[in-house]
Amino acid sequence: MKKTLFLGIDVGTTGLKALLVDETGKVIDQATEEYPLLAPRPLWLEQNPADWWSAAVKALRLISGRQKLRGNLLSIGLTGQMHGSVFLDREGKVLRPAILWCDQRTGAEVKEIERLVGKKRINQITGNPVFTGFTAPKILWLRKNEPGAYRKIAKILLPKDYLRYKLTGEFASEVTDNSGTSLFDVEIRKWSPEILQKLQIKQDWLAPVFESPDITGKVTVEAAGLTGLPEGLPVAAGAGDQAASGCGNGVVSQGIISATLGTSGVVFAFSDKVLKDSAGRIHTMCHAVPGTWHLMAVSLSSGGSLRWFRDNFCREEISEAKIKHKDPYEIMTAAAAKISVGSEGLLFLPYLTGERTPHANPLARAVFFGATGRHTKPHFIRAVLEGVTFGLRDGMEIMKELGLPIRQVRVSGGGARSDLWCQIMADIFRKELVRTENPDTTALGSAILAAAGVNYFKSVPEACRRMVRTKEVFRPNKKESKIYNQVYEIFQKLYPAAAPFFDATAKIKL
Repeated sequence: MKKTLFLGIDVGTTGLKALLVDETGKVIDQATEEYPLLAPRPLWLEQNPADWWSAAVKALRLISGRQKLRGNLLSIGLTGQMHGSVFLDREGKVLRPAILWCDQRTGAEVKEIERLVGKKRINQITGNPVFTGFTAPKILWLRKNEPGAYRKIAKILLPKDYLRYKLTGEFASEVTDNSGTSLFDVEIRKWSPEILQKLQIKQDWLAPVFESPDITGKVTVEAAGLTGLPEGLPVAAGAGDQAASGCGNGVVSQGIISATLGTSGVVFAFSDKVLKDSAGRIHTMCHAVPGTWHLMAVSLSSGGSLRWFRDNFCREEISEAKIKHKDPYEIMTAAAAKISVGSEGLLFLPYLTGERTPHANPLARAVFFGATGRHTKPHFIRAVLEGVTFGLRDGMEIMKELGLPIRQVRVSGGGARSDLWCQIMADIFRKELVRTENPDTTALGSAILAAAGVNYFKSVPEACRRMVRTKEVFRPNKKESKIYNQVYEIFQKLYPAAAPFFDATAKIKL
């Protein structure tokens, strides 16, 4: 029987993934192509958009060469890294390398935007403070530092939307990605005339905005020839990576949230109304389900904390893993599993690269607290797992303050492969934790939006119900949860006690 197929394309920071799935969400084929990350100066991070397109062509040709797509493939959905700035001239040519979400050059421009618009007003309109990685300060940076390129701007696109332009010839974007530009009114789901006027940014530079499942163009003859895709294939608007991942985890109704454990950690929740944290501790953005929103808490060093500990302190575990043909993390977490809940009083503040939620402090630093002569390496490993999870709980507690119900957490990302870490999360969160079957939730989410876009399913939630499949369930242990609650109270008090010393340390010239 002929399968019905949908394609999701994820323009990631380190590489592009193309994921081909059927109408049940089963993976039929996939291809990944890497590209370089450019760092021309300290704290600058860029990429050449041509590398994204080259990777897309290679990945799509691989899949189209292996699969019968004509007649089977109904649509494409796009997703990718948020906040990146692609500057194009009138001929559609790239003016300079794209400035990425992780680039930190725009500190002065953030302050300028706060002065021109007002910190409180920015949060009221966009649902977020202005961050250095967001799009608006990058536009102001270009105006100030590269006026020649700035004068030639005709269009400014986000990374996945540049790929759309190459596939379809259309300039288009959608509500979720634009929620992270500091130029978008998340409540009315449109560009903010007030912010654009105050920052002197032309609206015609910005792409028309659609809802995520809307069809925004079709694959051109030229793109079809390069990629092997069928000419005329519909391309859905898609979503920024976090909203797409939310769909890939089935977070499209009240009560279900997700926790993603990648290098950073993200807690993502659905909301059917606009909920904004006046203190700006969490993000409020448009969701990929039309007419809805999501809340997002971001911890900057989640899986990154465990990787840092592995790389610096676990040479023996890495050597053992090579001999046994295992992942070093398996060796590490097996040792940590033998340590009692709470790591015998050893706590870890996971702020290796500063923190966003809830402290928004780039000067915050990681801390091990409570070490004694009894503590061994496995204690420290378990303390890292627990500390990262406490950090994620901080975001969940803010969501509860804003009135969001939470009954189930769906976990994804590299850290989700660990049964121990999943159980720790269930116990600390005090919620049922579910691991989904497909770990590529971002690319899957974009394929789900593609399916909803051509009305194969009547809505995004229905597409999620049909295409997202859950796997293991981890339930909280009452005894462990009670202990973790006591430890969490201490964890919450450590940051304010240590914060003055973070600032003081940063001022020391070593």
